[in-house]
Amino acid sequence: MRILPWLLAALVVLAVPAHAETAAEARQAELDRLFKALKAAPDEITAAAIEGRIRTLWKQQATGAVALLMSRGERDLGNRAGTDALADFDAALELQPDLSEGYNHRAAARMELGDYAGAVRDIQAALAYDPRNFSALQGLSHIAERQGNWKGALEAWQHALDIDPRTPGGIERLEMLQKKVEGEAT
Repeated sequence: MRILPWLLAALVVLAVPAHAETAAEARQAELDRLFKALKAAPDEITAAAIEGRIRTLWKQQATGAVALLMSRGERDLGNRAGTDALADFDAALELQPDLSEGYNHRAAARMELGDYAGAVRDIQAALAYDPRNFSALQGLSHIAERQGNWKGALEAWQHALDIDPRTPGGIERLEMLQKKVEGEAT
């Protein structure tokens, strides 16, 4: 049986080190390796697999009760029930105030409700806990775009691409934002 080189590399990257003392330390060490692999991913397919594992590890940072609230909030967001989602994410952050993804998801709920200032505050909190949260940076870019702040949208998107250069549609969006900024300058 022949193993594809990229699959073998992904399996090596995903291996958890034996020397890690706790689950949190092992998760952080794996995240560190995954972010290096994400930056070096040869294509979007490989990057998407790495992104998926990163998102799984982010979810695993939540306690059981918080994970339940986060899932409920995600379901509410999917059903366009922004107010309910906001309540779920508020409750999750009350229980676990250091959860970067809690702030990122609450930012999405605030954005759904048109509270861009609140969404930006939540994204800033998410990034304070995890500066590599490419999803939060992407959200920040979209908020800036909705507000007509093309330069801010471009800067946030560039930062997201520094972390995750193979973001699907990333280069196209970067080029569009660059054109908007250039058009703004004329």
